[in-house]
Amino acid sequence: MRSLPEADPGVPDIRSPLRYLWWNARRQSAPLLAGIGFATLWWLVQALMPAALGKGIDAVTAKDTEGLLLWASVLFGLGLMQAFTGIMRHRMAVYNWLAAAYRTVQLTARQSARLGATLPKRLSTGEVVSVGNSDIAHIGNSIDILLRGTGAIVAIVTVTVILISTSLPLGLLVLFGVPLMTAAVGPLLRPLHKRQAGQRELSGELSTRAADIVAGLRVLRGIGGEQVFSDRYRAESQRVRRAGVSVAGIESVLEGAQIVLPGLLIAVVTGVGASFAVAGEIPTGQLVAFYLYAVFLIGPMRTLTEAADKLTKGHVAAGRVIRILSIQPEVTGGTGASAGGVLRDSYSGVTLQPGCLTAVAADTSDDAIAIADRLGRYADGDVTFGPADLSTLPIDEVRARILVADNGARLFTGRLRDELDVRGEASDAQLREALHAACAEDIVEALPDGLSATVAEAGREFSGGQQQRLRLARALLADPEVLILVEPTSAVDAHSEARIAERLAKARAGKTTLICTTSPLVLDRTDHVVYVQDGRVLAEGTHRQLLDSSPHYAATVTRGED
Repeated sequence: MRSLPEADPGVPDIRSPLRYLWWNARRQSAPLLAGIGFATLWWLVQALMPAALGKGIDAVTAKDTEGLLLWASVLFGLGLMQAFTGIMRHRMAVYNWLAAAYRTVQLTARQSARLGATLPKRLSTGEVVSVGNSDIAHIGNSIDILLRGTGAIVAIVTVTVILISTSLPLGLLVLFGVPLMTAAVGPLLRPLHKRQAGQRELSGELSTRAADIVAGLRVLRGIGGEQVFSDRYRAESQRVRRAGVSVAGIESVLEGAQIVLPGLLIAVVTGVGASFAVAGEIPTGQLVAFYLYAVFLIGPMRTLTEAADKLTKGHVAAGRVIRILSIQPEVTGGTGASAGGVLRDSYSGVTLQPGCLTAVAADTSDDAIAIADRLGRYADGDVTFGPADLSTLPIDEVRARILVADNGARLFTGRLRDELDVRGEASDAQLREALHAACAEDIVEALPDGLSATVAEAGREFSGGQQQRLRLARALLADPEVLILVEPTSAVDAHSEARIAERLAKARAGKTTLICTTSPLVLDRTDHVVYVQDGRVLAEGTHRQLLDSSPHYAATVTRGED
């Protein structure tokens, strides 16, 4: 039994959708070839059954008991072979589907983690959700259909050879009839794919709209805009529904054509074969065999149509996947030697001394966020870390040593302990200390299962303030060399904020920490405060010194109150 997914999905070929699909197939060439082999045998066994049955009928007509037993045994053996190859074909089909789909999941998840904040800037939420919901399945389908599709071609060629060798007119009728029947449904595929693409785009837009509504639900309720957005969502969902009905209309015509057209071929083959049998040109057994072959050919013909549909969808899906895989991060790392010491943003003039608890109070929150992004290497900037430029250090090293924790971070689904201790290395005592520093003990105590409780998606069972305290505990447990916190207490009450400020200073004593905030309760507990106006350092000192010496600072942190 082989496990999925693979430990390493490899480096994909993203030069084109076709190259990506071909790379995916080569990555699982052994199971794919095995599946094609079993599928081909499965089809061939079925293709030989009408001939064996026809021979058996001829033996009955000729009252040849020995021949009847022989062909009955052949039919029984073919039945056993069909059962075995059918089971193995299906087993390999499922494996190949899962392998291709999971490999794409691994690649897109790895790329999403690599891109970080770049991804939502380049692609909408709906686009990413649609890739996960449908495109990955289409890629799996495109690999899976190769098994039955290849076998179907072999089966059609085999049946054609048998018919031509038995009766040239009937063989030629099937030889030319099958491609004509297949080509007849081809014109339906293009409008089908066009409508499917339109439906997918609308679904992506609707997913983006839903994500935006959920993210801003509290704000919408606060300003009375909930009903407006509800009406917009309802209107857009109806557009998606109508697009789905339009797709279903084409699909129903396609399904009907795949039954009616082969049925016409069966009727023609049977009629011509019957005339030959009446004229004595072919025996009764061959007439039955010809009829069964005509019926049998419906399966391979439908499979070829299905293959054309799924391969086209897979090609389109691969194009959207490589669109994600081809995005480059806005910032990249270098190969410089490890460094450390003073962390300085030359553009703003903000400097973090090792072991100090520093605060940045900016007149606008955007300036504080920009400084945090540059210091954490989430945006380009002239930043030095000791003697080295931060941009020259490997990005993995930067991420390991400098942690930026903002309110855009999420709690993921899973056990609460695992969500807080992401490395799985913290002891119970360390967990308790982090929860205490973040004033989050009451949150855990209120849960029936405590730290073993399961967190729902995005931690939606917690309030905004509770989520913020849990995120703070997670950041403290990571214990990075440099911790940058962006408004870590903006959603908690003043009493909790004061306790967090005091405990945070103790928890990070002797470690480099930056807090971006304008809260006087937090600023008063820091070692050093930097006031930033228009993106540049305007004043520095302790909180109380700046209150006395900088009117602009005082106006910013007191919100203009006397």
